[in-house]
Amino acid sequence: MPYRISPGEAFPLGAVWDGLGTNFCIYSQVAEAVELCLFDERGDEDRYRLPEIDAYCWHGYLEGVEPGTRYGYRVHGPYRPDDGLRCNPAKLLLDPYAKAVDGEVRWGQPVFPYALGGDDLVADESDSAPAMPKGIVVDPAFDWGEDRPPRTRWADTVIYETHVKGLTWRHPDVPAEQRGTYAGVAHPALIEHFQRLGVTAVELMPVHQFVHDDRLVSLGLRNYWGYNSIAYLAPHNGYASRPGHRVVNELKAMVRALHAAGIEVILDVVYNHTGEGNHLGPSLSMRGIDNPSYYRLVDGCPRLYHDTTGTGNSLNMRNPHVLQLLMDSLRYWVQDMHVDGFRFDLAATLARQFHEVDRLSAFFDLIQQDPVINQVKLIAEPWDVGDGGYQVGNFPPLWSEWNGKYRDSVRDYWRQAGAPIGELAERLTGSSDLYEATGRRPFASINFVTCHDGFTLRDLVSYNDKHNVANGEDGRDGTDDNRSWNCGAEGATDDADVAGLRRRQVRNFLTTLFVSQGVPMLLGGDELGRTQQGNNNAYCQDNDISWYDWDAVDDDLLAWTGAVVALRRAHPVFRRRRFFQGRPVRGSGGRGQLPDIGWFRPDGGEMTDKDWRVGYAKSLGVFLNGQAIPDPDDLGRPVADDSFYLLFNAWDQPLGFTLPAPRWGRAWTVVLDTAADRPLPGPGPTYRARQVLSLAGHHVVALQRRSEL
Repeated sequence: MPYRISPGEAFPLGAVWDGLGTNFCIYSQVAEAVELCLFDERGDEDRYRLPEIDAYCWHGYLEGVEPGTRYGYRVHGPYRPDDGLRCNPAKLLLDPYAKAVDGEVRWGQPVFPYALGGDDLVADESDSAPAMPKGIVVDPAFDWGEDRPPRTRWADTVIYETHVKGLTWRHPDVPAEQRGTYAGVAHPALIEHFQRLGVTAVELMPVHQFVHDDRLVSLGLRNYWGYNSIAYLAPHNGYASRPGHRVVNELKAMVRALHAAGIEVILDVVYNHTGEGNHLGPSLSMRGIDNPSYYRLVDGCPRLYHDTTGTGNSLNMRNPHVLQLLMDSLRYWVQDMHVDGFRFDLAATLARQFHEVDRLSAFFDLIQQDPVINQVKLIAEPWDVGDGGYQVGNFPPLWSEWNGKYRDSVRDYWRQAGAPIGELAERLTGSSDLYEATGRRPFASINFVTCHDGFTLRDLVSYNDKHNVANGEDGRDGTDDNRSWNCGAEGATDDADVAGLRRRQVRNFLTTLFVSQGVPMLLGGDELGRTQQGNNNAYCQDNDISWYDWDAVDDDLLAWTGAVVALRRAHPVFRRRRFFQGRPVRGSGGRGQLPDIGWFRPDGGEMTDKDWRVGYAKSLGVFLNGQAIPDPDDLGRPVADDSFYLLFNAWDQPLGFTLPAPRWGRAWTVVLDTAADRPLPGPGPTYRARQVLSLAGHHVVALQRRSEL
């Protein structure tokens, strides 16, 4: 039925239901007129010209429009691509502020603003509405009950990076109708799995509404990872167990359930580009609303897009309305959806206020002073594909970063390559060389060995080369810098020695990760032994390559992972809030005179400057002093812990390690030994000072000091 439209309000942007009707507001500086389009269940369209404009915000109020109503916009204005203007009222446009989305793009001529095969300078007049997803008016009410954010301290955080569909699609205990959905993530079977592992935060790959690329769809593939956002306030509808606007409450219920289990929710967000691609891409939303405001156009040639993301476009971080969109999105996800933090994809692009990466750009200034966003966990992927885009260690003090140098150093160490052993020592101790000078703590370093982008941990020790033929790009995609080692055979093998070495290497990587200072991030599925058959860029593989195989779980590996996480959780010496100083921190006499950390050669002697420079050194002993932890607990009491001695042997041959002199510890008990397939059922053998332990090749042993001997 037709509705009566009145001027409404210029704030807030988006579609806001007040119980009686809905206010619609959209920003466009280049529009000459804006039509609101409402769609019924049959897809029939009613158009309403928005009657008011204030500060380039077009708005109108329609009494009687309720939650569940589908809508979009048509923007009338100039179509002059040579001037960066691409308005075309034949194209229905998705509201950038839509809080829920119905449907997905049906690829074909109608969604493109120009005639395919022709020149993008000439507008196409075919109607795109039947092929376009629509925004949905939502009811924001939700019973949060007694939901409280867990607010886990950074130093105590263990992150599990995962994918909504991949995690749940094949889980036998998740009902069929919940597999691949937000409800599936919240299923008790998955929550029990997280708790068994000791996970404190689940980091979800993109859940903002995203687009499956035309090229992938034509190849029978999908944008599985989801790094192709089109609506920054809407949960992706492909992960909903029920259609329509109820997806919002389903995601809220997921957050509530994880919070009840003490688990935080971190979202991987893609604010650097959208799914509209380059100048030959479709017109889905921002391109047709106000192209020069939303996107960075090439200076002197505004027909083209400045691309530092490798996706065809970059958002225009110089425009205040773009910054407003991003900040409104972040606040919405914290305040309305109760999420606990964000990981920012290609975050260096967000710092490109002009051309160079500037960590003090407007976006970071806004984050710093925002009283909502500066209280949650903020993680940067500190690189993009533009010039000067590798910015590990250069983000502002409020931020933590994916530490690519940690990943590379640990991989190189265990494949017997790379820099002198001092590089590994920096990474084990929280990367003070990257973060201490700017006042940051060890938790500025998000430590990881594997992530969604690259090999799984099992593949890291099984393949020297990528095997990406299934992606349809003739193996051109994905990095060639894998820093992997197949342990003697490429891919699947029946060689028992190779298979055994691979399993030990996986345990070595996991142990190294969880005894390192900083925040460990585990790639979901690595604890199960998941493989992608050597595909190191499975972004388009919405199939068995990417889905977790819960029927082929490596139970020994799962037990090992839980054990190393439990060891970390039980001992604050592995999760210090301050960097090591290499000297006594407090106390006098006895053990208090020992430094907070000590470094040793295999012969039991302390490392010298010369030892650190030896390029071939691949063995190391590390003393961690549990009596020299500088930070008190939450009640201001001193924190005391046991001390540990860690032995690392990356050589392929056995090596004897002499324990240090008695002043470092008279007796030591083995608590982790990567030569064993499973964690020790209890305390292992005990050794005395100056006794020699023989470590196999590619082997880690962790010893705990026994105070009673």
